Amino acid sequence: MLMEYVLTSAEMKASDKVATEEYGIESLVLMERAALQTVGVILDRYGRDIYVGVMAGSGNNGGDGIAIARILQEYGIRAEINMIGESSKLSPDAAVQLATAEKLKIPVHYGVEHTLYDVIVDAIFGIGITRAVEGKYRKAIEAVNASRAKVVAVDIPSGVNADDGSIMGCAVKADITVTFAYRKLGLMLYPGASCAGEVVCAPIGIPAAVTANKRSGVVTFTDWKKDLHFPARSPSGNKGTFGKVLLAAGSRNMGGACFLSALSAYRTGAGMVRIFTAAQNREGLLKKLPEAIVDTYEDDGKQAISQEEFKALLSALEWADVVAVGPGISISDKARTILEILLKQCDKPMVVDADALNLLAKDAELLKHFAYGYRKNDSDVIFTPHLGEFSRLMQCPVAEIKKDMIASCKAFTKKYDVSLVCKDARTLVSKRGKLTYLNASGNDGMATAGSGDVLTGIIAGLLAQGYSGFEAAVMGTYAHGLAGDFARQKTSAYYIMAQDIIKALGEIEP
Repeated sequence: MLMEYVLTSAEMKASDKVATEEYGIESLVLMERAALQTVGVILDRYGRDIYVGVMAGSGNNGGDGIAIARILQEYGIRAEINMIGESSKLSPDAAVQLATAEKLKIPVHYGVEHTLYDVIVDAIFGIGITRAVEGKYRKAIEAVNASRAKVVAVDIPSGVNADDGSIMGCAVKADITVTFAYRKLGLMLYPGASCAGEVVCAPIGIPAAVTANKRSGVVTFTDWKKDLHFPARSPSGNKGTFGKVLLAAGSRNMGGACFLSALSAYRTGAGMVRIFTAAQNREGLLKKLPEAIVDTYEDDGKQAISQEEFKALLSALEWADVVAVGPGISISDKARTILEILLKQCDKPMVVDADALNLLAKDAELLKHFAYGYRKNDSDVIFTPHLGEFSRLMQCPVAEIKKDMIASCKAFTKKYDVSLVCKDARTLVSKRGKLTYLNASGNDGMATAGSGDVLTGIIAGLLAQGYSGFEAAVMGTYAHGLAGDFARQKTSAYYIMAQDIIKALGEIEP
């Protein structure tokens, strides 16, 4: 899968350095290209009948902004510069740009002259900010946010931490962010993503060779028509060709969870789905999903399952290509028994979700089945916890995990041989030896009951059709978010239910 790299501040600075020192591309050339790309976006979005004010800092981000003002003037657009940074601390490239601007008689104000512009270009800080915004810089950002102008941020909104998306005291709220060469983590992680507006990632001439052999870091998808790849379907195939999913899910009065997962697996292309669920769910499932095979057990409060139920589970396990366990299964003693049987008997790819994860979090002996050095087979396993479930698995508070979710996910997958799908406003997919995937699709309307059950079914459906665990986790997460985005386009974020996400899978044309 070809994905875009998402860089930290240090990684981006290192890429700039390699481009200039190893490939001989002058920093002023990169700055000129960045300015030209930003001007192109401004002209495309807002036309030429505009009055533009650039808010410039003293670093290279400010140099980009000064160059933008110069190029806009060349197009006959009224533009002026508000120097927020200290003149005595100008970077060498910014100093060159300012000297050129002054020779060309571009108006330069020292401080914020006013904000009565049609478009404000935010070029105050860029990706290098490391401390809270204070003093005149805070006043400048507050003035920008209080204005009625459209705001275009250069590389990243000033005040957003490029590494984790945190707000450094205050931050510019941009309508558009033109970022250069690679997306930055802070543009994709919240709350920074809320300040970025539309993000345009513009090439500026940094050679692809700079990251061609990158072995660690973060990647993402951004263009579904180019990036989405579902398994090819054989015109001569049959229902067995496209995979058989066993879904162990749904306790008493929780039949909806297994219905949503099963339907999602079908809608993602799985050929057959077999559900092992509480007997109370059988009639409803057969009415709503007659395509499924339904085996049942008695959810009677006891721990053991009967010999007949045990044989049915083993028969279903032998039949299946892929197993998914957890949605709505509860954390009862009987649910634990079913999970333990599957863990001991299953040597097929597995998706572990919801209550199954909660059972593992409560039982170190069960969780140990997935530890490196303990696993009895090398079949792919995918865990799909939301932050609360992940907190229980990690035995670490959610607040602590959120300080560095990427590091937390990598720590977990260093210990356990699984692909981890950590669900949040920005979902992460992590596996030892793989680049971390940061999902950009989806929206807040998907924060609704059953959405996670849908994701489980999608991933299981892709696994059944031959995807590896990591591929199914990444592509399933991406497709799940895309379906949510299509659902929102048809209605609104307030209206979306889990079944709307399933219906919208039909909008995706691989």
